[in-house]
Amino acid sequence: MQKFCITINRSFGSWGKTIGMNLAAKLGVEYYDRDISRLSSEYSGIDERLFVQYDETVRNKLFHKFSSADLNDIVSPDDKKFVSDDNLFKLQAKVIRSLAEKENCVIIGRCAGYVLTGLPYLIRIFIHAPFDVCVENVQMRFGMNPDEARRLIKRTNENRKAYFKYYTGGRNWGEASNYDLTINTADIGHEKAVDLILDYMQYKFGNK
Repeated sequence: MQKFCITINRSFGSWGKTIGMNLAAKLGVEYYDRDISRLSSEYSGIDERLFVQYDETVRNKLFHKFSSADLNDIVSPDDKKFVSDDNLFKLQAKVIRSLAEKENCVIIGRCAGYVLTGLPYLIRIFIHAPFDVCVENVQMRFGMNPDEARRLIKRTNENRKAYFKYYTGGRNWGEASNYDLTINTADIGHEKAVDLILDYMQYKFGNK
């Protein structure tokens, strides 16, 4: 099988997680989402709850140029910064790189597309939908009223935007140039979105 790693960023309520899970199932490969926190904990010895607590959020509101070179600068366990947010991200990035190198897989969020920049077999995808569509999806999924759904979507997306910008050196989360394929699920739904990604894979790797 052709070597590949698919990373998916998604706006909340656009079916990104469902698409990632179904895509991995169709391809017969592993799907990594919250498993990244567990694997990062096992690798580092740091309590998994710390990775979960700051998953795709950033507490440092002072933007700085966090570069790709910074990813390799992991501090030692005896350093007081070992459990800092930045070092947690670096440890997580190391786990993501290890997964992408050793197996075909689908990875959700966590700036994985940026972390894996330069891999020839990488496919970076962004899943999105109009805000009102996402509201309807979140209402259906969580049983929320419209106002609750709107607040949850706005808060989650703002966290993801800030996290992406902080850890990618200022890149914009939803900007098409940061991805190989962007998909609006409003009209095609999540099943057709999976087929579209499979078609893109065939186009990208078909002659290799």
